[in-house]
Parts: sequence; C-alpha cells; structure tokens
Amino acid sequence: MTTLSTLPTIEDARGARERIAPYVRRTPTYAHEGIAYKLELLQVTGSFKVRGAFNAALQLDAAAARRGVVAVSGGNHGLAVAHVGRTLEIPATVVMPQSTPARTVERARAEGAEVILTPTIAEAFAVVEERRAAGQSVIHPYDDSAVMAGQGTIGFELLEDVLDLSTLIISIGGGGLIAGVASVVKALRPRVRIYGVETAGADAMHQALVAGQPVTLPAITSIATTLGAPYVSATTLDAAQRLLEDVVVVSDAQAVEAIATLQDALHVLPEPAAACCYAALAAGYVPRAREGSTAILVCGGNVSLDDLAHWRAQLLA
Repeated sequence: MTTLSTLPTIEDARGARERIAPYVRRTPTYAHEGIAYKLELLQVTGSFKVRGAFNAALQLDAAAARRGVVAVSGGNHGLAVAHVGRTLEIPATVVMPQSTPARTVERARAEGAEVILTPTIAEAFAVVEERRAAGQSVIHPYDDSAVMAGQGTIGFELLEDVLDLSTLIISIGGGGLIAGVASVVKALRPRVRIYGVETAGADAMHQALVAGQPVTLPAITSIATTLGAPYVSATTLDAAQRLLEDVVVVSDAQAVEAIATLQDALHVLPEPAAACCYAALAAGYVPRAREGSTAILVCGGNVSLDDLAHWRAQLLA
C-alpha cells in the first residue's frame, strides 16, 4: 500500500485540533516522582489512534463518505476506524490478520464495522488495495498526513500541561504518532528533546535509521503488537532523522516490568507499547532532563490483567 504523505504543518495540526474536538477526549497529564505522564490510554477506544482517524474521516467529501473507509490493523487503529465509522455514520471496513485477539475483533464488530480476517498481514494489505480500487478511502495507520496531524494534537495539550517540558519520550510503531507530535512540539518549543522507543522484535524505525532507509521486518516477534508495523515510511523516517535525539530499543521483559511499575504508580494498565517508554527511562537509555520536566506519552491501554499475568510468567519467571 503506497501513499504520498508529508509531515503536517503546525497549521495542519491546529486545524485538526478544532476539527476533532467534539469527538475525542482531552486526556489528563499526571505527575509522579518528577515525571509527567500524558495518559492517552484514557482516550476513546483506549488509545491515541482515534485522533488521526477522526481527522482523516472528517475531511472526506460526501461521496467518499458514502463509499466508506477501509483500514488494515490488528489492534488500536482498527478499533479507532470502527469507532469513527459508527460515530460519523460512515461504512467502515477493518481488515485484520487471523492472529488478532478475539476481543479486538469483537469490539470492532460491536462498533458496526465490517471485519475481514486474513491468514497474513500481507493478504490484509492486498484486500485493502482491492477495496481502494472499488472506491473506499484508505485510512493508513501512520503514513497519512491527516492521520499524523490528528496525532499531533497531543503536542498542544502536552505543552499546555507541562510548561517547562524539556524531554519527551514517545513509542514508535510506524512512526505516525511521534512524527505528528514532534512536528508540533518542535515548531512551538524547538529546544525540547524528543526520544523514540521501540521493543526488540518490533524495531522497524531503529533498523531504518541504521540502514538510512525503510527496512521491512521479516516478522514481528515482540509482545508489543501495537508497535508491530512491518516498516516505517519515508516520511516518518525523515521525521525521526530530523526531529528526534535518538531511538532506543528495550526488551519485552523490560516493558512488562514497566507495566507493573506504572500500574502501581498511576493505577492504570498500559500496553507494552506504552510502558516501553518508562522502561527506556528507568534503564538509562534515555536521560532525564537536567532542567525542566521529563514527560512520557502513555499511548494506549488495550490489554487485560490476564495478558499481564501471562507475560510475567513467560518473561519474568
């Protein structure tokens, strides 16, 4: 699936903020032991993804909206597109690999989306291309300018809540979240240092930075499946190269330990894809700000206590 995305401007993000305001939550930022946590796991559908999906869908013309939208996702993006479709009364199709957790499939169907399950992610992308050819509008999970602008609205809220923000830590899947937020934060406060975090086995951005070009991962082996983009785009790679201080990689075990730590500290249950940011800070892979505040974006929380128990038994025994 190819797109021609560009990084959003600050005006793109401002427009997105006004456009999506009636449909998304302004999530809180909590401070604990000198760290500010932006709790996007309290967002509608449990992750930041609805921001970008709403911004893209709200810009469709009437004819395109009648034909519907389609997305490929095994997780949070699919849930977001399904919710957007129901809310805006736009037909929505979500194509998911058969390995998608049953509760995610059920939630997407409960929102009224047509859910198509395919044996592999490659076949899922092929179905999306067929639907595009038939007239549906594709909402890409990260390589879409409107999606990135929607995710970038988080940047405004962070800067309003953390007036002395100095260091910001954000996880990376395909890179749309960090590209959108970094575009806003760097435009308004260029001295903020922004770090990306991935987990081993879902580290497409780190590998792309080493190679100097997007690299396709042979498989996603991390438990952080919501970071499981098989490759980053040229646009999100460019954002990482220009706007980030570094992209670091933590293990699944470190991410699971961080889930338990954040649950105790904040009384929330983050995904491995969100907890990995705290893991990177705790391990010293990302330095705390010497002056000003350090903030972590807790991007999603669509996991269960059973998941956590399973991961702890598997990785920390």
